Amino acid sequence: MLLWSLLVIFAAVTEQADSLTLVAPSSVFEGDSIVLKCQGEQNWKIRKMTYHKDNKELSVFEKVSDFLIQSAVLSDSGNYFCSTKGNIFLWDKRSDIVKIKVQELFQHPVLTASSFQPIEGGPVSLKCETQLSPQRLDVQLQFCFFRENQVLGSRWSSSPELQIPAMWSEDTGSYWCEAETVTHRIRKQSLRSQIHVQRIPISNVSLETRAPGGQVTEGQKLILLCSVTAGTGNVTFSWYREATGTSLGMKTQHSLSAELEIPAVKESDAGKYYCRADNGHESIQSKVVNIPVRIPVSRPVLTLRSPGAQTAVGDLLELHCEALRGSPPILYRFYHEDVTLGNSSAPSGRGASFNLSLTAEHSGNYSCEADNGLGAHHSEAVPVSISGPDGHRRDLMTAGVLWGLFGVLVFIGVALLLYSLFHKISGESSATNEPRDYHAVNSLSHRGDCRLNPQEFTYSSPIPKMEELQPVYVNVGSVDVDVVYSQVWSIQQPESSANIRTLLENKDSQVIYSSVKKS
Repeated sequence: MLLWSLLVIFAAVTEQADSLTLVAPSSVFEGDSIVLKCQGEQNWKIRKMTYHKDNKELSVFEKVSDFLIQSAVLSDSGNYFCSTKGNIFLWDKRSDIVKIKVQELFQHPVLTASSFQPIEGGPVSLKCETQLSPQRLDVQLQFCFFRENQVLGSRWSSSPELQIPAMWSEDTGSYWCEAETVTHRIRKQSLRSQIHVQRIPISNVSLETRAPGGQVTEGQKLILLCSVTAGTGNVTFSWYREATGTSLGMKTQHSLSAELEIPAVKESDAGKYYCRADNGHESIQSKVVNIPVRIPVSRPVLTLRSPGAQTAVGDLLELHCEALRGSPPILYRFYHEDVTLGNSSAPSGRGASFNLSLTAEHSGNYSCEADNGLGAHHSEAVPVSISGPDGHRRDLMTAGVLWGLFGVLVFIGVALLLYSLFHKISGESSATNEPRDYHAVNSLSHRGDCRLNPQEFTYSSPIPKMEELQPVYVNVGSVDVDVVYSQVWSIQQPESSANIRTLLENKDSQVIYSSVKKS
């Protein structure tokens, strides 16, 4: 009994002399390292060392050792102590409790948005808001934004804001953000927020043209611009020609307008056009637009018109210039040896004329130019030679003489015709009143057969004695020829019929031929 009392007294003295102490940091923040030290004056007596938190063992060591918490979190807060076991039970010891509170380095972030129901196509600003502990304002943080587990932007950024230029219907979903220290020790996530994108129907569809110089010209580029004043989402634009109703092209894009290009316009492209726009709600059509196509002028042709076959001083020369193709109005310019004479306009197209009173100096080359504002074209040069006033007078005199001679000939012909008709009538009357006259007529063809044929003559009997027979003209001939030759004899009365035949066969007899055109 005495021995036991001595051991108790010895243990008490030893415990007072070798107490156990737990050393811990006084201030701890998230992410800090926590080192716990269990110390005594006679560590050689320690055979086992144990660290405790809230009466639960954290770690057991077979020798004297420190306990390390690499990166403290809020859940590391609690009541800590350590205990040791000695070589004999009298050396078992326990430290006092040390209360450790891990302070929050920064608050959990909160995701905010400029609008959680944005209009489709409009921008949205996201912000990851948090606040550092006043005692740790020097800590650097970085941020990241997410939509449906998909990283937005360039992943981690030092800026707590993210700008989204345009939100579309497919961007509707769940959004959140994360904040962490640059050393990657502490990372915190915000609550998820729902963003619903609102779509606006299409309205006010219009079609307009864009062309170089503001007018559609053959051979140049034409752009058909289809636009809407309102409407969100993917808009499908399509273009149509009213005459055919077929689609000329189609485009789908996140835009309030779209263009259709015609590389080279043809004259046949003129007509009425319209476009349609649709973003899934309803297809809306624009008003019909009439597109005229202006045609550049072709190379003109210059035509000169004068009163006579030759141009002379004092004549009025008409210069007519005409381009076969070209949209009106067309301005024509007239040139003499590249010197401008004047101009004339054709408001409805086709050609124009310019009149010039000629002088001796107007000989030379003439040309013209056509221009309708789409480019001027020059005609080929036409030479003009102008005769002087003397030559012109001679020409007039020559023409007068010729016309005079022609008039005289006509007069003579008419007189001869009348004379022939008069004597024909007189001869027929004389033959009727004097039956004893002798008539001999031989009909010859126009083919040149002028031989006499006495058998074709007829004789009247008896023939009275007369000083001289009066000439009688009788036109006879075949109906098959175009020219009739008439022979008329003037003979003295013979004594017998035999002498008559001899006389007719005498080549020296007086014979008169006349040629009359058969009608």
